[in-house]
Amino acid sequence: MSALTPAHPSGTGAHRPKAVLVMLPRAFREQFGPAEHDRLHTLAQVDEPVHLTRLDTAEAHARLAEVEVLITSWGCPPLDAEILDHAPNLSVVLHAAGTVRALVTPEVWRRGIQVSNCADENAIPVAEFTLAAIIMAGKKAPFIATAARTGRAAWTDYRKTFGPMTNLDTTVGIIGFSKIGRRVVQRLRTLEVSTLVYDPLVDPEEIRAAGARPAALGEVLRQASTVSVHAPALPSTRHMIGAAELAQMADHATLINTARGSLVDTAALETECASGRLNAILDVTDPEPLPPGSVLYDLPNVMLTPHIAGSQGNETLRMSRNVLDELQRYATGQPLRSAVTATELEVMA
Repeated sequence: MSALTPAHPSGTGAHRPKAVLVMLPRAFREQFGPAEHDRLHTLAQVDEPVHLTRLDTAEAHARLAEVEVLITSWGCPPLDAEILDHAPNLSVVLHAAGTVRALVTPEVWRRGIQVSNCADENAIPVAEFTLAAIIMAGKKAPFIATAARTGRAAWTDYRKTFGPMTNLDTTVGIIGFSKIGRRVVQRLRTLEVSTLVYDPLVDPEEIRAAGARPAALGEVLRQASTVSVHAPALPSTRHMIGAAELAQMADHATLINTARGSLVDTAALETECASGRLNAILDVTDPEPLPPGSVLYDLPNVMLTPHIAGSQGNETLRMSRNVLDELQRYATGQPLRSAVTATELEVMA
């Protein structure tokens, strides 16, 4: 049980709001074990069944009529006017996952409902995965492993095929000084590398304070031997890494994408990787998954993973525990630590 849990949660300054959980069964099983159940029931009034998977049934409408708190995760439908009309007392949505972009509609803001998410907690495993990918990209390990397994290159040909195999004194480029991008920059300080960051919306002094150097996108692409993408998926960022941008990258450089597939022009990346000039480590693609005919599946200089960089397994407990901390803050009249506003959501992932 968290140290934040009061000995008498229903005492002075606290109340036990009515709550219901809305998420996929798998998310519920992974994120709410016995300890989380106990704490949930300590902090809130929760009827059986504790969690719902749909909000368009008579049972859901009856539960929504009473709830003050929605605890959501993967699988919760968008909270539109039709759903919210059945929840006249709803005051706060606590999302036990990362982005709330597909969940929160303008109607949520219009009704003055507070929203909290767990983007900070979900950023931790993504940053860890990205750091590992950067290190492995420097050594060309994923590509050499594939080539060795398939016999596509002789042992002595690896350097010629994939380029230098080192992380020492290399330059790493970070596109997007987001929650994840910041954590990656922080972790890169353990390596002997130079870090360039492109993010036109961030004060350059913030980037310098983190131990990196702010740079224009072209400079990042030209100088970095590894480029990692961490920008949000917005209409303005779609295909921000296209044919012209990829053409600026150095021979044998590696593009890493653990953000959103739409940030990269897939066709342009296929062309560069098929030529052998660039390498790629992709946890996300556009579309996702790739069509069966994509050349990226079979290229030895491409590593594909099925969107696993974010919280998996018991890593998701970071998020449910944060939600329970937020529930306690709400119940005791404290500000939410991970609150999201309509303005922030416009530029968030």
